[in-house]
Amino acid sequence: MTKFTLIYDTKEEQTVQEKIVPAFENRVEKLVPFRQDDPACKNVVAESAVVTYVSDETLAEIVAGTKHKKWALGILPHPDLLEARLGFGIADSLADAIEDILSAEAGIAADLLLCNGKPVFNKVVIGNSLSLMAGSMAKKGFLSGWEKFKNVLVQSKALIPRAFTLNTEGKPPLKTAAIGIVAVLHGKSALLSRKLIKNSYINDGRMHCLVLAPRSIMQLLRFAADSVFKKNGKLPSFVGHIKAGAVTISSPTPMDFSLDNALLSAREIELCVSPEKLLLLPGRHLKTDTEDAGTKDRYRIKALPRGEAYLQEIVGKPLSLIYHASTQDFKELFKVLRENTQASTPFLTLMMLSTLLATLGLFLNSSPVIIGAMILAPLMAPIISLAMGVLRQDRQLFWGSLRTIGLGLLLSYLAAILVTVITPLQAVNNEISGRISPNLLDLGVAIVSGIAGAYAHAREEVAKTLAGVAIAVALVPPLAVSGIGIGWGDWNIFTGALLLFLTNLTGIVLAAAFTFMLLGFSPFHLAKKGLILTLVTVALVSLPLGFGFTKMVRDHHIVRSLNNYKVGAIRIRRVAVLHGGDPLVLNVQLVSRSPLSVKDIDMVKRAIASEVGRDVELEVAVSLRR
Repeated sequence: MTKFTLIYDTKEEQTVQEKIVPAFENRVEKLVPFRQDDPACKNVVAESAVVTYVSDETLAEIVAGTKHKKWALGILPHPDLLEARLGFGIADSLADAIEDILSAEAGIAADLLLCNGKPVFNKVVIGNSLSLMAGSMAKKGFLSGWEKFKNVLVQSKALIPRAFTLNTEGKPPLKTAAIGIVAVLHGKSALLSRKLIKNSYINDGRMHCLVLAPRSIMQLLRFAADSVFKKNGKLPSFVGHIKAGAVTISSPTPMDFSLDNALLSAREIELCVSPEKLLLLPGRHLKTDTEDAGTKDRYRIKALPRGEAYLQEIVGKPLSLIYHASTQDFKELFKVLRENTQASTPFLTLMMLSTLLATLGLFLNSSPVIIGAMILAPLMAPIISLAMGVLRQDRQLFWGSLRTIGLGLLLSYLAAILVTVITPLQAVNNEISGRISPNLLDLGVAIVSGIAGAYAHAREEVAKTLAGVAIAVALVPPLAVSGIGIGWGDWNIFTGALLLFLTNLTGIVLAAAFTFMLLGFSPFHLAKKGLILTLVTVALVSLPLGFGFTKMVRDHHIVRSLNNYKVGAIRIRRVAVLHGGDPLVLNVQLVSRSPLSVKDIDMVKRAIASEVGRDVELEVAVSLRR
């Protein structure tokens, strides 16, 4: 039966005598009160089974002095033991913690994180701002989700990135800027790391540094909201993660940081793991299995800002409300956008092929063929470049995009007219008629597609969605229908389809330009002129769209009011508005149990005219029910 030496806080003598000693059932061999000026605990022999009932501060002193004694160490939840309780997974209840110690078959070899030579039980937080996210300043060790979200909202304006240099063995120095850094030994200690670090244990020989470098307040708020509503999180896009045995962090000016809530300051912070420093009788919440943890270092820094020019832009300046694109972002995006303005042979070839395919699909009345043409069409790319040219008054982007779009339109019209002339079909089917009466809903589709297109260009990780954007906005089919109108000499088909194309074009340009501005690719004072001009153009295009939308609503109301309408023994079915003028021309199906006479149809006509309040003409199909 294992005998224990109990090192305790003299202020808690009563608790020790009345609760702890009896709970150990005569297994406490020696009681050692801890006093600063009394070295009694230092005389505890090596390889003893030692239980502590002390504060975080006292435990740090004890652990620092046990380097060569190899104690099997059990820890009880002292009222002032906050950080070690979390870091070592100690039960909150004194009875539960004693039960864990008594039931432990043997101690486990546990690592210890050192910060400038001092033991770290839970976490090191560099940068006061991080306390609101990591919960390091909360009295009970962590903040509730709502409190954390509220603190982010209130304190976000005080978040100012500062310069850091992180040195890790085998890696070049990392110069970056962040609002702060959280360092933990394993993923189950701090609240932030618990959500973001998986497969990390106290005996895997590695520590973790989470470098928080949000580029806007909105990113922080989104992260805080996710923390409130999502149980399991993943590494946010603005967090860098370094897993290593040691990391040295330095800054041009002294860094304020908290070591297990003790506030300190230093110009350089050395973090290192002391492997198997402790022989620990583990708490019930501490996981020690390292089968799937791995001991490999991890160096995920893609999300962190780098480069001297960019660091100078953000260091020392409060976070902006929305993300402002970095110099590197500008460089990469503008390279793509300028390439998109080139009327290259592949672009022109795909424009012709996609229009030929769309025209054939329209004549075939085949949606799958038309969708294939939408995916093939490359027209979205120069339109997004045009949006950036309008936003920033960039003449090269603006005129280059217009030239490319113009050549694409010319080829599309030639291809559509050619197919129309050589095709003997002249029937207006559903696919054609569906593109000659645009309304405000089509403008809504264009606006949403423009937002998606701009966002996909600005964010490399979502660029694969561009095919979906092309399908949604359907730029080429209206062009093909407009070309069919020219080939047939039908002015209504030509103008209706052209209006739909212009709706798509102007809606995409306006929405994409506004999205690029929100993503930080242009200040408002530079974007204002282009946005106003585009908005006026969209407003002009919207006038006929408003009429079209009003007509659609009116026709829908007529169809809804007449469908299943009963006139005597005759029921009206399948109502369609053929012409919304005066008189109103309707196509209806009349269902009756007996043949209908002209007098019966006149009666139905008068009833319909009375119902809609307008003169009507009917195209009638009669169905007999037996």
